[in-house]
Amino acid sequence: MSDPTYTPPKVWTWDKENGGRFASINRPIAGPTHDKVLPVGKHPFQLYSLGTPNGVKVTIMFEELLAAGHTGAEYDAWLINIGEGQQFGSGFVDVNPNSKIPALMDHSTTPPTRIFESGAMLLYLAEKFGAFLPTDHHKRTEALSWLFWQMGSAPFLGGGFGHFYAYAPEKYEYPINRYAMEVKRQLDVLDRRLADNEYMAGEDYSIADMAIWPWYGALVTGGVYEAGEFLQVESYTNVIRWMKQVGARPAVRRGQMVNRTFGKPEMQLHERHDASDFDTKTQDKLEPQD
Repeated sequence: MSDPTYTPPKVWTWDKENGGRFASINRPIAGPTHDKVLPVGKHPFQLYSLGTPNGVKVTIMFEELLAAGHTGAEYDAWLINIGEGQQFGSGFVDVNPNSKIPALMDHSTTPPTRIFESGAMLLYLAEKFGAFLPTDHHKRTEALSWLFWQMGSAPFLGGGFGHFYAYAPEKYEYPINRYAMEVKRQLDVLDRRLADNEYMAGEDYSIADMAIWPWYGALVTGGVYEAGEFLQVESYTNVIRWMKQVGARPAVRRGQMVNRTFGKPEMQLHERHDASDFDTKTQDKLEPQD
């Protein structure tokens, strides 16, 4: 049986009740909904985020920088609960006019520098600290190409496949099939690249891996959408090898915990203000992703 057809009206109007799981926080206008000053901690970097794949990219980068000895990368990570609309507070909108997590302020500059969009944050931090981005012209360009591949591809995975497969109020064959086809194509792109390369940019771990892993690593482990069997993710053996390799890094495991409010309690660190916030006993419980 085919899906019922829909004839778009001449003029679109916003139906607040039609939007599925995230209808309460989606709207067709920008700007703040309420006044809310953002907190500021003691460290140079102030991150306002949530432990979604986009947020995890940046906390992984901070933890990797600190693990590599870049003490200037110390940061405070403040929880922004998007389900409660905290991303529409006036302070958050001042940092990110797009009202999406994450948002970052660098207080080591005068005046402080705002950075929004996770890919921009990874590039900013890589350039500021001279880390996780190759200096060789060709390798650097390769890493940046894969970084921006992720920024362009993830909306098809999240807002496309993820929405219609997992979150839409009704399930329709056409959009699910359309986006499932695209996600499988993307996984094949990654699998072919990783067949001959240890990491996305070649032999070196880089911000390209940090950008791609939280989305596509979580997809093949069932961490998002629980669609592994549907998409036959086990067939992408090179992606799975890379997923395990990156996921075993201690800094990655710590970065996954920051601003996380779901899943196993021992994997949740709602806010991070000091390295000691990662309780030693909790760290002992963590296992690399399978």
